[in-house]
Amino acid sequence: MATNHKSTSKHFLELWGDNAMHRSDDYLAASYVNHQMPDAAGGTSTKSLAEWKSLLAGFHEAFSDVKMEVLLQVHERDYVCSRFRMTGKHTGAFEGLAATGKTSTWTGVDTDRYEDGKLVETWVDWDKYSFLDGLGLAPRDS
Repeated sequence: MATNHKSTSKHFLELWGDNAMHRSDDYLAASYVNHQMPDAAGGTSTKSLAEWKSLLAGFHEAFSDVKMEVLLQVHERDYVCSRFRMTGKHTGAFEGLAATGKTSTWTGVDTDRYEDGKLVETWVDWDKYSFLDGLGLAPRDS
């Protein structure tokens, strides 16, 4: 039976909108790495599976009423690109940002790479400016 990578990538993104891991270990390789461009805390980063799970847990502690919507997916060989829109209410501290109580909406693209039926690597490109702007934290020109 062929693996449905598009479905797995959609399910993986939907973890951001749910406070559960949905048996993600069934489809995540132990060697999984997640490249954040940009990283919420600043700069860019490459996170191990444990570091990614910690980031997700921190997000769930800091944001409520989260909605993750997958807008478009493209599947080519061992890769799935997913364009998404996420909305969440900032109710707790996250990556050095004190809670604002505001709701923010932002978009991004995840590119997932699969190997032997498991998700082994993700590149996340997301609109950090819109995220910060929605929280009232975006830098302003003087």
